[in-house]
Amino acid sequence: MAHEPLKTQAPVTGTPPSTITNPPRPWGAGVPPSSYPDPDIVIVDPEFGKYIVGNTPIQRLWTGSLWAEGPAWSGQGRYLVWSDVGDDVQYRWLQDDGRVTVFRRPSRNSNGNTFDFQGRQITCEHFSRRVVRWEHDGSLTVLADAYDGKRLNSPNDLVPHPDGSIWFTDPPYGNSLYEGQPDEGGPLNPRIGAADAGDQKQELPPSVYRIDPSGAITLITDELSRPNGLCFSPDYTHLYICDTGPGPRDIKVFDVTDANTITKGRVFTDMRVDGVHCGPDGLRADVHGNLWCASAAGSAGLGYHGVLIFTPGGELIGRIRLPEACANLCFGGPKRNRLFMTASQSVYALYVNTQGATPG
Repeated sequence: MAHEPLKTQAPVTGTPPSTITNPPRPWGAGVPPSSYPDPDIVIVDPEFGKYIVGNTPIQRLWTGSLWAEGPAWSGQGRYLVWSDVGDDVQYRWLQDDGRVTVFRRPSRNSNGNTFDFQGRQITCEHFSRRVVRWEHDGSLTVLADAYDGKRLNSPNDLVPHPDGSIWFTDPPYGNSLYEGQPDEGGPLNPRIGAADAGDQKQELPPSVYRIDPSGAITLITDELSRPNGLCFSPDYTHLYICDTGPGPRDIKVFDVTDANTITKGRVFTDMRVDGVHCGPDGLRADVHGNLWCASAAGSAGLGYHGVLIFTPGGELIGRIRLPEACANLCFGGPKRNRLFMTASQSVYALYVNTQGATPG
């Protein structure tokens, strides 16, 4: 289906304002409501029509983060948790009344979060360069902080598997004062304001790992430049991984073997729309096998920030346009039919006509 040109344009009579009109649509409380269907839900292929709800808008739930990341939904607690990486805090949005409160401060510059099949929150900590699990009694368990006797870089995103394992990516993005702590040997002093920092350096290539329920950590792949977001297909036979480093900045898909290894890596999508490279980050699959991918298009962002939706075969069928670069997303709500999107300084939500394939 044809859709409006992706450029700044003056709205014409009868055309609702969107992220690409001038002036753009307003957001937040006390602003005029959006018209239906929401003009920033773009049907690229008629197939996408079955997954959208015609009488619901994209909503900005909250704004105030520095770099919002790692949204995860607690089905037991009926809340959304996400990380503000640079501000070293986790926030929580409550389903019951829409309140946003500080959940954990400091968060150790946490990035990715998820909930396992037992409802326990699992978090990637940039500052501590580790993966941790928060038990039901509030205690903390360190799941991974090293591989083959060497410190991890800065775990970024993670997904649970029904067999009890946790799979996570480990690029070096936390190697900065803003998002974690820099490696030793440079001009910056990581100990200023952080007494337990220092004595760390990059020892491993960017990689993807699996944490076995026994605690053993195995290397899945070190073939990607900067592995970032990842998710499984609904049947756990495929693993999708975003590569956000120097190079193609695409999404690759791998076959998952019975031996918990991956094979036959190939490009799933190059994340290009109308010739614009929409950089990938976080992603999730729905129960139909469609992939919902965060998009941050840099200086070309107007009209391209948001979410791209692909079929299991890699065909782009829909887009959700946001006014800010989208870093990550998850499905949540009591029915797991609400898409939550962390985008730069804000959190957005949209009810959809599908459900997330996995918890968290």
